[in-house]
Amino acid sequence: MTAAITPAAQRDIAHHLHPYTQLRAFERDGPLVIVRGDGVHVIDEHGKRYIEGMAGLWCASLGFSETRLADAAARQMRTLPYYHTFSGKVPGPATDLVEALVRWSPLPNTRVLFANSGSESNDTAFKLVRYYNNARGRPDKKKIIARVKGYHGVTAAAASLSGLPVMHQHFDLPLPGVLRVGCPHAYQYAHDGESESAFVERLARELEETIQNEGPDTIAAFIAEPVQGAGGVVIPPPGYFDRVQAILKKHDILFIVDEVITGFGRLGQPFGSQVFHLQPDLVTVAKQLTAAYVPMSALFVSDPIYQVVADASAGVGSFGHGYTYSGHPLACAVALETLRIYESDDIIGHVQRVAPRLQQGLRRFEGHELVGHVRGMGLIGAIELAEDPKRRKPFDPARGVGAYFVRRAQEHGLITRVLGGDIIAFSPPLIISEAEIDTMLQCAERALADTLKWLKS
Repeated sequence: MTAAITPAAQRDIAHHLHPYTQLRAFERDGPLVIVRGDGVHVIDEHGKRYIEGMAGLWCASLGFSETRLADAAARQMRTLPYYHTFSGKVPGPATDLVEALVRWSPLPNTRVLFANSGSESNDTAFKLVRYYNNARGRPDKKKIIARVKGYHGVTAAAASLSGLPVMHQHFDLPLPGVLRVGCPHAYQYAHDGESESAFVERLARELEETIQNEGPDTIAAFIAEPVQGAGGVVIPPPGYFDRVQAILKKHDILFIVDEVITGFGRLGQPFGSQVFHLQPDLVTVAKQLTAAYVPMSALFVSDPIYQVVADASAGVGSFGHGYTYSGHPLACAVALETLRIYESDDIIGHVQRVAPRLQQGLRRFEGHELVGHVRGMGLIGAIELAEDPKRRKPFDPARGVGAYFVRRAQEHGLITRVLGGDIIAFSPPLIISEAEIDTMLQCAERALADTLKWLKS
């Protein structure tokens, strides 16, 4: 512990177990204590301002000082601070939110099942797939296919579906019944000389062979993010999802689309399902549903699945699932106001207008001697650092190159994240202006120059 660590940070070091943190390093260095928000900026305890280039955790779509959301929360707290959705009861705002979400949903004639996080909604999808197939008299059709570098949350089931080794080590995960197929990231996984279309065909063959080897009657579902987030901002190649969906349909396999990051405008359309012409059976949403001001998530359930589940629950006597805070009235009120802002302020139109500034700005890093690949869509993007870009050779993870970049970016007033493989991610609040995008990229440029100087020294 150093003298520079403040009393607030010292208290945190002593008692706070931080998620996704190198805990021994944290004991030495301490936290960055954020005390206030202002638009796309956050301010630390010393008064220093940062552009929040990740919208927190991909989620603070309306920034950090939207008074309409604060006012909606305050009104609801004074009116009905809590009620539940069990046993045929419902808090008033939940009925309005369900109606609004049905209008937004990429699924026609959908049902909405509320939870409190993306992890919980993906965990619910995991359970519902089992319930559905048991109810249809197919008890062996339970396995779920997930992808390398996929991220679906941290419950035991959701972490099992995730394809990141750090989420499995020491946790005795993944659970049985989760199968893994390749990640559609051509830069990392395409063979030398392999075209993008050939890469897509190889992934499709792998999926088909996995299904055949396991037995189609044992495969219940396939889960995927339209754009993989925590796995490295992976944009699927053209034709990838067309091939995947044809295979799923052929074998009567449900398609779970994880829209926790991509839902509500991140890609320049309401949902990633619309961008990539997906036809899901189940869709999970969270994060931007409430602009992250209150924890909330939802699972959209297609009508064919709902009808089977409803019949089965009638036989059992109840649908035995739910959370104490499912459809919490405070979260419903904030989510409703969030959706109203998206519509009244044309947030998706704004994303479409400013996204080219981000994507063109990121492309300026192409050709830099530390940059192997640049990619993005809408208001999400990534710079993948490499020791030898021409050979697609990554840095040794032990060198911590991406982590160094992130520290330097923070020093220059930008908060971003390094993902596995020294991938620097960008996912700013959807309200960011073109001028703020320019400032964010200038900070990143300075951090990249610092990183190159450090490596050469």
